[in-house]
Amino acid sequence: MKSRSAWVAMILTGLVVAAIYFAYDPAASRWFPRCPFLMLTGLQCPGCGSQRAVHSLLHLDVMSALHYNALLVVSLPAVLFLCYVELMRERRPRLYTSVHRPAVIWTVFTLFMLWWIGRNVILLCK
Repeated sequence: MKSRSAWVAMILTGLVVAAIYFAYDPAASRWFPRCPFLMLTGLQCPGCGSQRAVHSLLHLDVMSALHYNALLVVSLPAVLFLCYVELMRERRPRLYTSVHRPAVIWTVFTLFMLWWIGRNVILLCK
């Protein structure tokens, strides 16, 4: 298990990043990075809209967050669960090994790829 100071540092870093995304709108600020894949191809990558979605979620605007990046919003409970699994790695090793199986990894990869393809097909059909 990681040391307590490492976890505290990660939590503090997360809070600072959350404060920045709360205070500044990525859509209106030129300081936030733009997606190079979108700039080069005109197509959205799976992460496109994530910064705006995080900003919207921090302002409790779930509908806008879903509009910007639905996969991010829908996957947040799974991400929180994975953080819990990582925290409990030594205390609950069977849970850790049951989550870190090839079938789970391939399922996540497949969903990720379907999202990437699907969102661009929808955009191209409009």
